[in-house]
Amino acid sequence: MRNEPVGILGGVGPMATVYFMQRVLEMTDAGRDQDHVDMLVWNHASIPDRTAYIVGDSDESPGPVMAEDARQLERAGAKFIALPCNTAQAFQDEVAAAVDIPVIDIVAVTVQAAQAAVPGLTTLGILATDGTLRAETYHRAAEAAGLQPIVPDDVVQKDVMSMIYDGVKAGMPVERDRFDAAVAHLRAKGAGAIVLGCTELSILQTDLKVDEPDVVDSLDALAARTVVLAGGRLR
Repeated sequence: MRNEPVGILGGVGPMATVYFMQRVLEMTDAGRDQDHVDMLVWNHASIPDRTAYIVGDSDESPGPVMAEDARQLERAGAKFIALPCNTAQAFQDEVAAAVDIPVIDIVAVTVQAAQAAVPGLTTLGILATDGTLRAETYHRAAEAAGLQPIVPDDVVQKDVMSMIYDGVKAGMPVERDRFDAAVAHLRAKGAGAIVLGCTELSILQTDLKVDEPDVVDSLDALAARTVVLAGGRLR
């Protein structure tokens, strides 16, 4: 039973939206064009910065903008909405309240994917923006699943933000050893699995060809759930 089109509320950031669409295509078991998932995409790059608002560096809330984007996708015929941005999850309730169709919770599906990837998982490392950490969306989802959240020390978190903003968002390369150092730091702090809780880190993982079973990609988790909810077949 097909349940499409899926509405993709994108632009947060723009490259992550394109990469998310690519992952939906790659994760779909399709022998012809018609087996793929129908998508309505609003790649709204001018949405106010999510982290800047959450940490108090901006008084321009992205919530009302994303809520209106969700309404536009619903009016266009979307059956449900995928929001490929972890930091924007802080505004999930505002977006969900604006529409009568479901909005996938990227944080919840990522925590579930981490538990599936590492049986018996008890601790969860979080690589994400300052905004996501400040909003504690992953903290709450981890604790609700019986997991202890673990976050980077301040100096490491500063480099994570640099990889996201000065690297991926700016279109600049990031060295593999910086990514590996952040992952190793969380492992050393006791993380049994590490979630890439920022879609720019998902892009970086692909660019650097990182393939480690305890590193769980939030965009992949969201893409897999999107394919299934749309009635497609997972590859």
